[in-house]
Amino acid sequence: MGKNKFITEFEINASQKILFPYMSTASGLAQWFADDVNINEDKVFSFLWDGDQHRAKKVAQKANISVKFEFLPETEEDEDDPNYIELKLNVNELTQSVFIQITDYSDLDDDEEQEDLWENIVYNLKQIIGG
Repeated sequence: MGKNKFITEFEINASQKILFPYMSTASGLAQWFADDVNINEDKVFSFLWDGDQHRAKKVAQKANISVKFEFLPETEEDEDDPNYIELKLNVNELTQSVFIQITDYSDLDDDEEQEDLWENIVYNLKQIIGG
């Protein structure tokens, strides 16, 4: 079974500087993205969703712009083609509106289900920051 690259975007009424710590730190991510997020001494993030732990490394980061987490392989297929999530902040030059663009590369292949999932997750973020 192939993997699916799902991309969506949401407008958020907050600056990049306010949003970025919520996207790039374990404590920030734990507030909206997962049930809990921890980071160990090897800089491996542990994301907890519904009692299941998923481990990832932060493989890319541009301050106040983007962060990418690559999940550690759980199967042989994952070793060659790892799952990842990239969170990127885009600013509309004309309106100065800030958008969070989410790229979710995983085994989930139902785009409608993915959209609902991300709407709920981003709603949590908006509730926290008032955006």
